[in-house]
Amino acid sequence: MNGVAGHVWALSLVAAVCVLITVRLLAVRRTAGASLTGAVVLTLAVAAVPAVRGEPPHYVAGVALTAGGLMAVVWATGRSRRQRSARRSALADYEAGTVAVPLFAALAERDRLAAELHDVAAHRLTGIVVAAGAALRLADRERTGDALRHADEAGREAVRELERLTELDATAAGFTEVDALAAAHAVDYRRTVDSAPAGSAEATYRVVREALTNAARYADGATVRVRIEATDDPDEPVQAGGGHVFVVTVTDDGGTAVEPGLGTGRGLAGLAATVTAAGGTFRAGPVGQGRGEGWRVRASLPAATVLPRRRWPRWRGTAALDYALVALAIALSLGASLLSADVPAPFGGLLPALVTVVLSGLHAVPLAWRSRAPGRALAAVLSALLLWWACDRAGWTQPPVSDIFLVYGWVELTLAHSVGLRLPWRRGLLAPLAVAVVGGLALASGSGITGSRTAAWAVLAGVLALPALAVWSWGRCTARRHERLRAADARRRVLLDEDADAAVSAQRLLFATGLRDTALRHARAVVAAAEKGNLRAVREEARAGLTALRDLLSAPCAGDAADDAPPPTVSGITALAARYGAVVRYAGARRPLPAAVEVFAYRTASALMAVGVTLTVRTLPDGVEVSGPAPAAPGVERRLRVLADAAGGTLSTTDSGAVRVWLPEAFPWRSE
Repeated sequence: MNGVAGHVWALSLVAAVCVLITVRLLAVRRTAGASLTGAVVLTLAVAAVPAVRGEPPHYVAGVALTAGGLMAVVWATGRSRRQRSARRSALADYEAGTVAVPLFAALAERDRLAAELHDVAAHRLTGIVVAAGAALRLADRERTGDALRHADEAGREAVRELERLTELDATAAGFTEVDALAAAHAVDYRRTVDSAPAGSAEATYRVVREALTNAARYADGATVRVRIEATDDPDEPVQAGGGHVFVVTVTDDGGTAVEPGLGTGRGLAGLAATVTAAGGTFRAGPVGQGRGEGWRVRASLPAATVLPRRRWPRWRGTAALDYALVALAIALSLGASLLSADVPAPFGGLLPALVTVVLSGLHAVPLAWRSRAPGRALAAVLSALLLWWACDRAGWTQPPVSDIFLVYGWVELTLAHSVGLRLPWRRGLLAPLAVAVVGGLALASGSGITGSRTAAWAVLAGVLALPALAVWSWGRCTARRHERLRAADARRRVLLDEDADAAVSAQRLLFATGLRDTALRHARAVVAAAEKGNLRAVREEARAGLTALRDLLSAPCAGDAADDAPPPTVSGITALAARYGAVVRYAGARRPLPAAVEVFAYRTASALMAVGVTLTVRTLPDGVEVSGPAPAAPGVERRLRVLADAAGGTLSTTDSGAVRVWLPEAFPWRSE
């Protein structure tokens, strides 16, 4: 019989190990939902074995609790392994891809300067050509004088703006600049919007400026109306998260083209990209069905920044192990008691049983705060232990608190380690001492203590101080190692930023040199011709300046990376979108992000990318959100779900069908 019992015990041990290995493999290789479902099924299967054998209900419950606690920890450690592997893979991609960061930073700066150049200088020079051409046709002395004065003023403005670009100084425009622009063109203007996000205000200025420039080129003599007004139109599909919008409309009633060949062909396309990047929508087209009936430009823009609702992935994210430890602590304390042969004797009746259950929960639940607030969690656990000691002294609990601490003192030691890991040493130094004092009090109350309990308390507290200080010091060493790794990562980022800044500066210098040799020279010639009263020379120099701008904007860039992959960073998403003919709009304050999070965001955007789509990348204090239209290709959503899961994030679908992937940053190793 003993041999049979030993054989059964060995088989049970092998089966338990196989079950735990299965749970571990599921957690490493499958998403959180699928692996957790598998763990629950296996837990129920384990609990079903004693139930089939006819064991008492309390024994079956004890098996279920104990198995569930062990599987929870194995599942959580498997989840941690899965996320660590994903981070290592992301970091490898980041290291391999950062060599392209300087090149793509230079290309992005070139595009920005080209857009600014088109908006600023082309607007001024177009106005000069239009005014000079009209005056030359009419051959009116007064009109000629006005055209010369306008050429002198606008030419000087063009020179100043071009010099500003060559000096690489960029300032954002807002509603004040829009008001001045409308006043300078003497248009029918009305604005009822007082404030808006900076991106919306700057996009408004660019829309109005480009629309007025086009009206001067192609609709001479037309009445131009500019409206900037709030709207509650539900058909304005601007912000996925809801919120008010305002509409910018510039309309003319038709006219004639003053001078052919003044445009660069990039204006409306650039406006559409600018408005979309600011979170809005853009439309431009004729007012009527026929030709010559006028033109309307319309942009809908966010009137306020709307923060998306999101779910922080607690149980499946970086805090999964914290919740698993809670389950383990409860399972071991209650499960072990239920497995006892004399249950319910250890509980000693209904009241002691109820008190024991409550105290077990109070002693275990604070483990869920281990990562976010370890100091408060330790204080709560020690308070629960003191309450348990008081109830034990009153005879309300079984087993005694000394036995509880001997078996479950790992809870206090775990939190002491977390305090050393996440809190500054001055704030955390009291943690191991508090564990030793309270733990010593619990042990000194045991029935096996003879003699002075105060002396026993002092001795036991001194003994406990050694492991408590050891685990706290272990946490401190781990924290310092993480600090060194973060410092090394920061140094790498500084070097990378320096390389990118150097490439951007070189691109700016190249662009500025081209401006000085072409458009700026012609703009200065316009001013000189206006001072001499030579209106024909004014027009020719202004046209030559526009031609130079067009050539500069259309010239290929000497470092174009048509065959190179963009760097796997948040900034690299812009270059990736350009290859797809897509648009990326950024929201939130841009800031340095952990390298792994940058790569996860890039991978998410890459999976969502398709021709013509608009993606939103929103940076928030605790992570990044990437959203866009639901992918049409089969399997993409599943790939996104796997990616978000490995990153510790979530995937959700909005009411409009858009996909939203939330990629949180891990909890900080140190909290101040």
